Amino acid sequence: MKSSNSSVLFGKKLLIGISGSIAAYKIPELVRLFIKSGAEVKVIMTKSSQDFVSPLTISTLSLNEVVCDFVDPKKNTWINHVELANWADLFLIVPASANTISKMAHGLCDNILLATFLSSTLPIFCAPAMDRDMYLNQSTSDNLDIIRSRGVQILDAEKGELASGLFGKGRMQDVNTVFSNIENFFLKQNLLNGKKILVTAGPTYEKIDPVRFIGNFSSGKMGCELAKKGAEMGAEIDLVIGPSNYNISHPLINKINILSADEMFEICSEKFKMADIAIFAAAVSDFKPAEYSKQKIKEKSIVINTKKNKDIVKLLSAKKDKQFVVGFALESNNETTNAINKLKTKNMDLIVLNSLNDNNSCFQSDKNKVRIIDNNLSIKDFPLMSKNDVAEEIFNQILINQTFIELFKSIKK
Repeated sequence: MKSSNSSVLFGKKLLIGISGSIAAYKIPELVRLFIKSGAEVKVIMTKSSQDFVSPLTISTLSLNEVVCDFVDPKKNTWINHVELANWADLFLIVPASANTISKMAHGLCDNILLATFLSSTLPIFCAPAMDRDMYLNQSTSDNLDIIRSRGVQILDAEKGELASGLFGKGRMQDVNTVFSNIENFFLKQNLLNGKKILVTAGPTYEKIDPVRFIGNFSSGKMGCELAKKGAEMGAEIDLVIGPSNYNISHPLINKINILSADEMFEICSEKFKMADIAIFAAAVSDFKPAEYSKQKIKEKSIVINTKKNKDIVKLLSAKKDKQFVVGFALESNNETTNAINKLKTKNMDLIVLNSLNDNNSCFQSDKNKVRIIDNNLSIKDFPLMSKNDVAEEIFNQILINQTFIELFKSIKK
């Protein structure tokens, strides 16, 4: 079988996990497509998946021995699932049965596929396949939401005729569509290769005394999702983040922890000079105490005099040269008008509008509902979606923006 080194998959290492679904019979064709494109493929099979497709078939097509258990029965040696996870560039679990999805969501580990999943820091894709009512069951929906919130990319099931004879959603995504999704993932990885992106995230804490501060409820998740998405597309990220419990780790992300708006401004002033894109997603406190008490204030009631913090976006954007600047607006009234005013007065190229009137999004939520306005005052509304999906839509809007396209040309030179 000839492979083409013109494919984006050429030389990529793909780890495939097959779980117990009748859709497993489709996987030999998927493996064949990956091999034909020049990818290296290794496959893990659960015991129940072997009722639907044989390890010999998969081994023959993948050009590698199939992993079926923790111990290789031929060699009587232990198979290192951590090594498997470290070997690959991407882990694709296809088909993913309701049982496997449930175990992924709740951290169960009773086979080598799940052990590898729990050990993996790779990009992970999951293609559900099951009968209609199982797929529509609230437990399955909840489990998919859980693993999606942890960064697993779901290749959503399709409608069609099912093995039970029913018609509906639950059919594994078409093999060619799965292939295209994986191909597109690697294509997107290269879109921002070599670019530098500055991202701010989280709140700032402005100290009143050693134990109290002025702050807000920002979790930092939106900024972190933007940093992660930019890194997945090949960019080098400087993530300047205020106090946050949200953990993020990626070899292309340089995470810089700060506490106050002044600290954020100092770091951003340095990093902005080298940035191609600057995304200001942090919820910077507008005010700070006019005076800081070195001792804990013990009065029964206090009056705190405040002064304005530096407007980080406005100050840095006024100095922009080649940078494409994205800001955020959180509004409660006259939302679009106020956002457009910020876009203009702060010299931004794109602004992302959040509404305080939407109880299901923004602070302390895994989801967000945004309106994106560009420098030509083109407005696009997006439905409530995960912050990971919002991050992807923001980058989509950056990449098609004419100002960015012109800057990108000059950057390439």
